[in-house]
Amino acid sequence: MSVILIVDDDSDSLWLLQVVLEGRGHHVVLADDGHPALEIASRYLPDVIVTDWNMPCMDGDVLCERLRCYPALALIPIIMTSAQSAPSDRTGLWNIFFRKPVDIELLATTVDSLAAKRLENRSIRPHCGATPLCR
Repeated sequence: MSVILIVDDDSDSLWLLQVVLEGRGHHVVLADDGHPALEIASRYLPDVIVTDWNMPCMDGDVLCERLRCYPALALIPIIMTSAQSAPSDRTGLWNIFFRKPVDIELLATTVDSLAAKRLENRSIRPHCGATPLCR
């Protein structure tokens, strides 16, 4: 089971995504702003993060910057959502951008795909003997 962190200050959006993703077999954790999202991400090490861009205290852009600063969190795939267009100079902070209103089925399928890749990468172990360190 993969862990998905959803970050949004809109409780209806949180609820909808939680219901859809849990229905697809994911464990979902929620945050309503970037500050608690950082704490939750550190505690749960989610497989995928879905965050809104515009939030009152720490927005999704700053959240992505902070996540990329921590080695344990830096490689977690991030899906950014916003009613605004993504600025072209910030696109390296997230993996995928969806403009709101989001096609929920497409978002859920994307989460499934990113989570599966993440879990697959975790299960790959170097073959003993492949490197001198593996003895």
